[in-house]
Amino acid sequence: MADFTPKLDNVSTVAAAPSQTSLAGRIRNYFLTGLVVAGPLAVTAWLIWSVINWVDGFVRPFIPPAYRPETYLPWPIPGTGLVLAIIALTLLGFLTANLVGRTLVGWGEELLNRMPIVRPVYRTMKQIFETLFSKTGSSFRQVALVEFPAPGMWSLVFLSQPPSGDVSAKLPEGEHVSAFMPCTPNPTTGFFFYVKRKDLVVLDISVENAMTLLISAGMVQPDGGEAAQKNLAALAATARAAQVVKKQEAVE
Repeated sequence: MADFTPKLDNVSTVAAAPSQTSLAGRIRNYFLTGLVVAGPLAVTAWLIWSVINWVDGFVRPFIPPAYRPETYLPWPIPGTGLVLAIIALTLLGFLTANLVGRTLVGWGEELLNRMPIVRPVYRTMKQIFETLFSKTGSSFRQVALVEFPAPGMWSLVFLSQPPSGDVSAKLPEGEHVSAFMPCTPNPTTGFFFYVKRKDLVVLDISVENAMTLLISAGMVQPDGGEAAQKNLAALAATARAAQVVKKQEAVE
């Protein structure tokens, strides 16, 4: 007669499989959790360390060997060049705020403005730095939606200031505004254009939150939970209403 008695080894193997799978799942979850915690810290530390080393390497040649810490110590002290750069820039700002400093800066700018190749580069860089770091600069002020790249598809844009008089005179009738549409995940590249304000849907979010949304490709939303869903629903309704108005104007 055939032996129909089940083998205990096979039963134990089948019973142990779910527990092994569950253990592997827990280990995977622990690993991913640790990666989520350590990943941003590691990237942030690496970026800070890279900036410190870059500034140190740029400033170190200007420091005489007698004043370098590594001359008297067996190892260099990281951050020395960064500290000296901050002190030098602070002193430069202090001197520039005075009458003598402003006069010297004016002479230097006048000299640079006489150089054909250097002049456009210096003017452009000066305007960019004044826009980014000046308290009275006109950097990105608002975040909006524009219908791009196809009807029914909306992209985030950053609004700055209205076009100048010469540009505004050549544009069609209507209020226009300067818009910059950055690319994902590298927001330093993108498209700059003038667009009518009525074709935009202005959002009630900060520039920092919008930048985070772009860099993360939508994985990190400005708000979370039910509030995010309500905001998205409101934005969708606003976009649909703007699209209906645009179609009506086109028909008329």
